[in-house]
Formats: sequence, structure tokens, C-alpha cells
Amino acid sequence: MSVLKIGIVEDELVIARTILNTLDELGYAHCGPAINYTEALEMLEQDKPDLLLLDIQLSGKKDGIDVAGKLNESYPIPFIFLTANSDGETIDRAKKVRPHAYIVKPFTKEELFAAVEIAFSNFTGHRIKTEQIAADSFPVKDYMFVRDGYVFRKIFFNDLLYLVSDANYITLHLKSQKKVMVRSTLNDFIEQLDTRKFIRIHRSYSVNINLIDDVFPTEVTVSGTKIPIGKSYRDDLFKALGIKEV
Repeated sequence: MSVLKIGIVEDELVIARTILNTLDELGYAHCGPAINYTEALEMLEQDKPDLLLLDIQLSGKKDGIDVAGKLNESYPIPFIFLTANSDGETIDRAKKVRPHAYIVKPFTKEELFAAVEIAFSNFTGHRIKTEQIAADSFPVKDYMFVRDGYVFRKIFFNDLLYLVSDANYITLHLKSQKKVMVRSTLNDFIEQLDTRKFIRIHRSYSVNINLIDDVFPTEVTVSGTKIPIGKSYRDDLFKALGIKEV
């Protein structure tokens, strides 16, 4: 399973190296460091990080706040400011570009971990809610777009067999036997789906009920794949399928 990739924008290489080592200890993937505005944009284009750790003070005329402004315009990913400056003027400038977190150097491994996880979770949750509100304003569609890096891939509901959850990732299994991985919890993701077609049958699985082939006491088959039925989901599944046990 892929892990969160974090981009580093920091012009002090000793500090950058410390951050990279800390990210390794925490189990994150990483890219960079970029030391100025131009290198930061190149990293965003080439390495496509999921989140950016961004120092405010950078080499060159443009600083980290300029990078953040570009992120808000063109790169929909969360970013966290890392800075030794905690004065009111710096914080006021930083607030205008709406960072997802703000950490004052020096910081601990635990502080960095908490900031990264909360920033990405809040960003993902906000994006899902925003997309749901927008979707409610338009006629019901038979497809959705899911984000894969900087590409939004079109998924037709009738081609979606089932979903498998693994921590904060969802794997979509399609009729074509292709798999698409999305960073989301199962609860958040299925809120975007038509509940008349998709039902959760296990804490880790949701299925397209129109594509269920067989139903057994403890599992169903979908396109030849056996999927377990959780005890707490069994009654709702049988009710949705119109199955009455004698």
C-alpha cells in the first residue's frame, strides 16, 4: 500500500536533513528538499507530494508564503508552515494563505506527526464535504471522479464491484479487474455513493448490491470473489436484498 508522500521546502540543509530523517522514522515517503520558490514548483510538478512542509524563510525574493499562494491557486494539497518566526507580523501574513498547520522550530517528532496527520485528515474531510455539497446542486450522475495524484479518474458506478478499506485508504475494484486506490476512510467515501446501490457488509467492505451473485450465511460472491459478511451488517444486507429467512 502506498504511504503519504511529504514534500520538503527548506533552505537550511542541516534542518532539511533532520526533517527527512524524522519522516523516515515516522514511516512517511518524502521528496526534496527544495530550497527556493522555483525548486518548490518543480518538485510539485515532478514528484507530486500529498502534503508540503514549507519553511517561510527561503532563498531568493519569493518566500514560503509565495509558495503557499501558488499552492492555493494550482495545487490542491495541504501544507504546513515550519518556521523559527512566531512574531505577530509573520503569523498575520501566514494566516492570509490559510495553512493547514503552523509549527514553530524546533519541534519534536511527536509534534510533526500530529501536525501531518491532523492537517491531512482535515483537508481530506473538507474536500469530501465540499464535493458532496457541490454534487447535491446538480442532477444525479451515474459516475464519479476520484483523485489519483493530480488526475481525476472517472468511475462509473455500474463498473464498481466493491470497495476494500485498509486504514485511511480505499481500494476500488472494477469490472475491468482494474484497481484504483483512494486516500479516504470507508465511512467518508461511501457517503458519496448511491446508498440504493452500495451497502456496507463488513467493517472493511462495501459492495454494489446489484452485482452480488450469491449470498451465503457468512459471505457473498461478487464477480467470483468471496467477501465476508460482518454479523452486525447481515440484517441490513438481507433486508436490502429482499431476502427473508424461513
